[in-house]
Amino acid sequence: MHFNKTYLKELGATIELTTFAPEGKTAEWHAMLHVEPRSETFQEQFRRIRQAEAHLFAAEEMAEAKPVFKRYFLSDATNQRPLMGEDDTCTVSYIQQPPLDGSKLALWIYLQRGTEVIPSADSLHSTLVRHNGYEHLWTMGMTTSEGSSYGQTEQLLVDYEQLLETYDMTLEDNCIRTWFFVRDVDTQYKGLVVARWENFAQHGLVPETHYIASTGIGGNPSDPKALIQLGCYALKGFKPEQQRYLYATSHLNRTSDYGVTFERGTLLRFGDRNHAIISGTASINNKGEVMHQGDVVMQTRRMWENVEKLLEEAGMTMDNAAQLIVYLRDTADYENVSRMFAEKFPNIPTVFTLAPVCRPTWLIEMECVAIQEAKNDDYKDF
Repeated sequence: MHFNKTYLKELGATIELTTFAPEGKTAEWHAMLHVEPRSETFQEQFRRIRQAEAHLFAAEEMAEAKPVFKRYFLSDATNQRPLMGEDDTCTVSYIQQPPLDGSKLALWIYLQRGTEVIPSADSLHSTLVRHNGYEHLWTMGMTTSEGSSYGQTEQLLVDYEQLLETYDMTLEDNCIRTWFFVRDVDTQYKGLVVARWENFAQHGLVPETHYIASTGIGGNPSDPKALIQLGCYALKGFKPEQQRYLYATSHLNRTSDYGVTFERGTLLRFGDRNHAIISGTASINNKGEVMHQGDVVMQTRRMWENVEKLLEEAGMTMDNAAQLIVYLRDTADYENVSRMFAEKFPNIPTVFTLAPVCRPTWLIEMECVAIQEAKNDDYKDF
């Protein structure tokens, strides 16, 4: 794993980049792009971040790299999204989770080289990636504008399941990871939880089987009537034993113990590498209790410990983390928390956003993806 941070002075933009590129193998990159919060319009900041993106793609090491997905973190999605035009290079998520560095937007890009990347592969504008017998399906930014949070969650899951059918996939066998962004999470999250529980049960996803790695977090879609936004990653062509769920029972409990339905993390093993997908993780113990209420510093430390235990179960450490997303409830905590992260994880591409966690007493949550070189002879390379 190689980390690089580039500051483009003329643009007032920073590119944080993780490169995983074993010789002769598929290359992967995770990039976080940030712009300085100058006193200017959104259009100017968007122009600068697009120029920074062009600079990234023009780099020699990025030759033939193709974007798989993008996520824009916006400060005012309803007003900003119409100013951004359309991006047909890959599946894109636009979500109001204001960057806490004071800028109006930040951008996460996941890229690959050595695979067949097909953008706008279907009616939901998914990106389909084919290589070595695998089909990776990334579908971002799904919303609907009718009904309650319960009804919208139900509809989005049905729509997604119908999409999976067109690829000969199912939710229970092929969906690896989800993101649920919830408008006013303190009041609307319950509807999501109930609808997801009921839908999953219909597909045999129950405590005795498994759930899906996920983040459920505060975030406003650009459509003011949309209460829920869904993003998903599905995989076809793998053996069931290539996927293993992560529990870290010394530190965490099963989410079904307190009525929600997601896995703490998932390990995917390919012939040449392992991927650890860590769900949104907060300061919790193995009884499901919030730890260190009211103390964001102690919650941050416990959250780190929980994530490290999940990665340990996957045979990894934070040195394998390719990117971090940190969600904070209170903007006033940003200075302290960002300093803590800079000291402990100075190289990992990171974005800090304003996004309340699903329990009001949780002040902070984080998620990550980790990649490790491996030799799994029973499986095809990535």
